[in-house]
Amino acid sequence: MVTTTGDSEPLPIQIETTDVESLEAAVGVLRALDYRQGGAFCRDAVRVVKTASLLLNWGTVPGPLRARLCTVLADVHNLLGWTEFDIGRRDPARHRFERALDLATQAGNDNLVANIHYRLGRVHLHHHDVDSALAEFTRGREAALRSGSARALAILTANEAWAHAMSGDEQAALTRLAEAESAFADAASWPEPQPWEAFFGEADMAAMRGTVLTELAEVVSPRHGAPAVTQLTQAVSGYGDDMARSRSLTMIMLAQNHARQGNLEEAAEIGGEAVDLARRVGSVRPKDRLRPLERLLRLRLSEQKGSSAARDLLEQVVTYRREPLV
Repeated sequence: MVTTTGDSEPLPIQIETTDVESLEAAVGVLRALDYRQGGAFCRDAVRVVKTASLLLNWGTVPGPLRARLCTVLADVHNLLGWTEFDIGRRDPARHRFERALDLATQAGNDNLVANIHYRLGRVHLHHHDVDSALAEFTRGREAALRSGSARALAILTANEAWAHAMSGDEQAALTRLAEAESAFADAASWPEPQPWEAFFGEADMAAMRGTVLTELAEVVSPRHGAPAVTQLTQAVSGYGDDMARSRSLTMIMLAQNHARQGNLEEAAEIGGEAVDLARRVGSVRPKDRLRPLERLLRLRLSEQKGSSAARDLLEQVVTYRREPLV
């Protein structure tokens, strides 16, 4: 499509491959910033949206580049939706994801469509709306199958396991987790990942195992806590500084499992480190994820089974959760 002036003349903006490559690179920088520092630090993504929209709507876009430009714009809306979610803005996040879905569909990019449904599902899951999360994950699986991406399918399947675990459906959770494990076993043969799905590697798969088991330990049986510790410990060791948010969220769950098992000194050490790290990440999600740990610490202390370390950690958690986002 060529946008024209009032005299039916194309506007003098000829879009070239280098323009699209520059936008793709900019989104990559912003995505890395989001992983490392959280959504509060990604405000420049709006500028990329404006630039991409200008090129798409007011420029002369050669046919072969149009789908690629739509994909860039869908990708940055997808990233913006994730950053809105990260700073606690649920409705703006949903609107961004819906716009991303429209653009990814226009581009014919089922892999990106699958990823957007995954992220929409995670928003619902964070707010404990399991049914809505499962509906999004199901749509995402359908798109992943159309795209032929085993990585996308593994991501969606692992998150379905999390949703089932949250609802207390142990059998469904473990079945889906086993399916994700089976898919991930072939990860070495997968093609190069798309930018929006490249996060999903060994550390994230271990984190998903630990997350599912943590939820099951919380709502089904504490026997899932010990294997959760093993998986979460592996995940923490696999996350570097470039994945600071994921590391903080995983450490919170690890501390939670130690607290549940009565290992309060260990919980205090890991939990304290998690809070320190979370303070440097522009995200509200660590604050929300700390609720179960705070509840467990209060329970232990009320039973007089706590320790000074547990009391100190509880104070750190309460103080941090009251602090404004950076």
